[in-house]
Amino acid sequence: MTGRAGVAAARSIAEACRAVLLTTEPYEKAFAARATARDWRNGRLAHGFDVTMPDNPPRPDRPELLPPNRMPKRGRGGSERARVAMLHALAHIEYVAIDLAFDCAGRFGDAMPPAFVDDWLGVGADEAMHFVLLDRRLRRLGSHYGALPAHSGLWEAAEKTRDDLVARLAVVPMALEARGLDVTPAIVERFRAAGDERSAHILARIYTDEIRHVSTGTKWFESCCTSERKPPAERWRSLISRDFGGVVKPPFNDSARAQAGLTLDYYGTLAALTPSGQTSPRREREGQVSTSG
Repeated sequence: MTGRAGVAAARSIAEACRAVLLTTEPYEKAFAARATARDWRNGRLAHGFDVTMPDNPPRPDRPELLPPNRMPKRGRGGSERARVAMLHALAHIEYVAIDLAFDCAGRFGDAMPPAFVDDWLGVGADEAMHFVLLDRRLRRLGSHYGALPAHSGLWEAAEKTRDDLVARLAVVPMALEARGLDVTPAIVERFRAAGDERSAHILARIYTDEIRHVSTGTKWFESCCTSERKPPAERWRSLISRDFGGVVKPPFNDSARAQAGLTLDYYGTLAALTPSGQTSPRREREGQVSTSG
């Protein structure tokens, strides 16, 4: 079973996470995610990992998923059409982010303390709330999630790191989500300049939550590095340089990154060494949360 029914039937946290991942209908996924976090918090789900997570969760028929080079241009947020396209792109990021968080808890939680599951279910519940806020805003603007094409490459980071928790933490919260911290303030200001204060307020709320999400990733990454007796910043640079260097590119929101524990000793040197013009699914995600597309 999937969705809320699957979560209700689950006895372990892994079963509940799997039910969330296998749910395709967006609102049902969001509600199942929040139900899982609530059931775990209330002690109804055992810290058990008796089922595996799907490597490629199913997706709904809509939105149509396109390669990055086929994604339509959005403009810079001045027109309502451009703002709708931006909100749709962000809603898709949040939809996939639900799966990223629940996959992290369900795939890697067995080797980690219950507090690790606490944190990632909390992140996943936030992402579910973000998705609902964005889709409701889209509907107020005459659109909805699925009305436009969406990026097809956002799950690639999970596929590449499915056997390596340290790499997952380095890439997803500490690189991809950190990139969102860099670009979101400018998006908020452009929405405000266009008179769309309601959308700007939603994006500002999401931005605040994402600082905490990056902080969560950094905390567990550093915990793993301590266990491995490896310097965290050096380890992070090594992992990012190997497969994901294209996502680390200025401008940086140093203040927000520092609040999340992602200080310059992590990314300053690596950013200077990043090859220009490199294209990757990670850089493509950067385009999804910027207004330059």
